[in-house]
Amino acid sequence: MQAQRAEGTKDLIGRDMRAWQRMQEVAAATFEPYGFDAIETPAIEQLDVFVHGIGTSTDVVRKEMFRVFSGANFARVLEEGTDAKLKAKQRLALRPEGTAGVVRAVVENNLVPQGSTPFKAYYAEAMFRGERPQKGRLRQFHQVGIEWLGAPDPAADAECIIMLMEFYKRLGFDLSKLRLLINSMGDTACRPAYRDAVRAFILDHADEMCDECRERAELNPLRAFDCKNDHCREIMKDAPLMRDNLCDDCREHYEQVKRYLDAAGIEYIEDPTLVRGLDYYTRTVFEVEAPGAGVGSIGGGGRYDGLVELEGGKPTPGVGFAVGFERAMLALEAFGVDMAADADPCIYVANAGADLRGEVFLLTHELRAAGIRTEADYQGRSLKSQFKQADKVGAVLILVVGGDELAAGTVKVRNMQTHEEVLAPRGEIVSCVRTMLA
Repeated sequence: MQAQRAEGTKDLIGRDMRAWQRMQEVAAATFEPYGFDAIETPAIEQLDVFVHGIGTSTDVVRKEMFRVFSGANFARVLEEGTDAKLKAKQRLALRPEGTAGVVRAVVENNLVPQGSTPFKAYYAEAMFRGERPQKGRLRQFHQVGIEWLGAPDPAADAECIIMLMEFYKRLGFDLSKLRLLINSMGDTACRPAYRDAVRAFILDHADEMCDECRERAELNPLRAFDCKNDHCREIMKDAPLMRDNLCDDCREHYEQVKRYLDAAGIEYIEDPTLVRGLDYYTRTVFEVEAPGAGVGSIGGGGRYDGLVELEGGKPTPGVGFAVGFERAMLALEAFGVDMAADADPCIYVANAGADLRGEVFLLTHELRAAGIRTEADYQGRSLKSQFKQADKVGAVLILVVGGDELAAGTVKVRNMQTHEEVLAPRGEIVSCVRTMLA
């Protein structure tokens, strides 16, 4: 049986890989001036790290999270029919999103001690969710995100949104083709009563709504605003809105965020039905859509002021966002933009005879040490076949090491596009190649 990749996964090869590398480079260039440093957390965490933060009622925890067991523990779970007897350190899961793991790292390493400066980090990592594979939605996907812990000021919310839009701009998006949606989800002072009001509304219309929304009424009523059923969405248009139920502190925080965005010239749309799918969000939430690209949301985030406590730390406010690589790339392609940078120009060093292979070895080493992408023959090909191979690898120049040229202290350089040939001094070959590539 031929080996195949797992369903819902994709190999990053060639242009796809260069696009992912470019996204990481743009992230560093965009976020580091704001004081953010790179972080990488393990792809595998204790299950409770995600359950505490994301919430037991979310689809991510209930349906999509990949559980991980050692062979021995898996056999034990099968035999006992439960993992209840496993220790916490034996109950593991693959990372379904980035925030919970970063917060766990902050708590475990005491990165925001009392009175310290805020912690700022950005990441570029693979995430894993057991979703039904479809366009822009994979079981292993990639995200770039930022986390900012220790800053309760609404200016932090606004700066996150400003950074996010700048990030999209640097990736190649025309911002006029994107829609930034914002809302406030309240906090522990005002949201519980609002959740109860939405729950009551759903139950009052239970006979008109789908089974999933009736289930959400008990588990997470706010998720009913995201139902894909058109009839449910129509009914939910009359449901109570969070903006009408905000406490004074949350309302002032939200208004200040909007004032900062207005001052920065950031265009946004207030969407009072916008909710995020993870339980840890509080107050400001935001999402970016690419209408017409056919991929839905391409990123979003918000404030999560209670998450550090849920992970065992002291009360610490937080805010952040994440951008999906695969969806962003599809959206850019739909708009006619190629995010993948061209590969560095390639040089091919050919030999006119097997006895010259040693000189080719030295020449390729010299060029590579100078940072020039260089290929050569490692299969004993004829000179004619080497020229064909140079064309296949996309070489723009081919350097031919011949006995006569070598005796004269030169190397023949052939331009693969114009077929022009010159003799370059052997001792100046690096500078000559750089000049011809410029």
